[in-house]
Amino acid sequence: MPFEKELIIRDVKYFKPDGTVGEGNIFIRNDKISKITPPSNNADIKGYNVIDGRGKFATPGFVNAHTHASMTLLRSYADDKALMDWLQKDIWPIEEKMKRKDIYIGAALAAVEMIKCGTTAFMDMYGPNMEEVAKVTDESGLRGVLCRGIIGIFNGEEKLQTNIDLFKNFNGAANGRITVMFGPHAVYTCPPDFLRKIADTAKSLGAEIHMHMNETLDEINNCMKEYGKRPFEVVMETGLLDLGFLAAHCVHLSDNEIEIMRNKKVRVATNSSSNMKLASGIAPVMKMLNAGITVAIGTDGASSNNNLDMLEETRLTTLLAKVESLDPLAIPAAQALQMGTEEGAKAVGFKNVGRIEEGYKADIVLWNMSGVEWQPNYNPISLLVYSANSSSADTVIVDGEILMQNRELKTLDEEKIIAEFNACANRLTGK
Repeated sequence: MPFEKELIIRDVKYFKPDGTVGEGNIFIRNDKISKITPPSNNADIKGYNVIDGRGKFATPGFVNAHTHASMTLLRSYADDKALMDWLQKDIWPIEEKMKRKDIYIGAALAAVEMIKCGTTAFMDMYGPNMEEVAKVTDESGLRGVLCRGIIGIFNGEEKLQTNIDLFKNFNGAANGRITVMFGPHAVYTCPPDFLRKIADTAKSLGAEIHMHMNETLDEINNCMKEYGKRPFEVVMETGLLDLGFLAAHCVHLSDNEIEIMRNKKVRVATNSSSNMKLASGIAPVMKMLNAGITVAIGTDGASSNNNLDMLEETRLTTLLAKVESLDPLAIPAAQALQMGTEEGAKAVGFKNVGRIEEGYKADIVLWNMSGVEWQPNYNPISLLVYSANSSSADTVIVDGEILMQNRELKTLDEEKIIAEFNACANRLTGK
């Protein structure tokens, strides 16, 4: 078949899969990296759209492994509260008022923010009308994994059906950029019998699972009181862990639960900012990594973070790991960057995503290294993780398509989205 897209990033420093810095020309054909050649090699560039990579650092795009995109509408609405008070008194009542357009415009603003922060893919769990998030994913050019957050104690059957419909209508959509999972919210909102039904349904469709797990001590204590077991012990008996399972948070884990996670190949999305802001605790990331568990990074929603900045989240993840383990060698910069990119892709179930390597999807971010925070430039990896901020994201490419170049969005109208977004937010909250 004829090639539709031919792009080359010339003379660029890039993050290699082995955690070091390379330099060369990155060739893209259609949606994949076709080859990488030494710098200043003029061979075979005729007909290519050329991006000048000098002064830039190319990395795989960040994969936000756990968020609630449309929750941008509730950013700063209810802060400085305990998790259950925050959910029950503030968040859930407002979410009940959200209409189809709200879900769309909230996700659209999230897409703008994610692209401008160097994110190329996201794992999203939210309420009704998730097809609007699918629409935004398609229009923005991002890669998305979507699921309906299923709270089984309130109209659970109806919510399960919406997840079934989402899977049937959108799994594999947008030229394969959209994947659909099933999203039971948590053990405290989904009784075991209902979780078994979700497991049976997801298994029949070949779908995987995304779920909040072990986020707070209250959650653990209530689970022990009600079932006499910890959350992973309860969920293991439902069959959900056998389907491919991505667990968000995982702050409070017993040794037995870590062993269950290791045996069942559970993948984890750790959420440092949200866990700190809600005083949930510090996740035992090093214990999970040492057990061979895939640990990715997610921002959580913009109402509990309060941004979708994966670079900031990656920095906090490595710093918290050092504090939690009292080891300055814990999660060095290159490993942290891999957790935010390649490990994130693995966690959400992507194949051939998350590396700058021949044959991998062309999901690439170019970071502008001209700012003062990049000087002196001894090590671009350390500078990105420990020093830079997300405004350094200059160019974002997904599936070989340019979503942003020179900080200019190509697929979304930021000004229009902000205007519509604030109208929706004001109507919802009256603020």
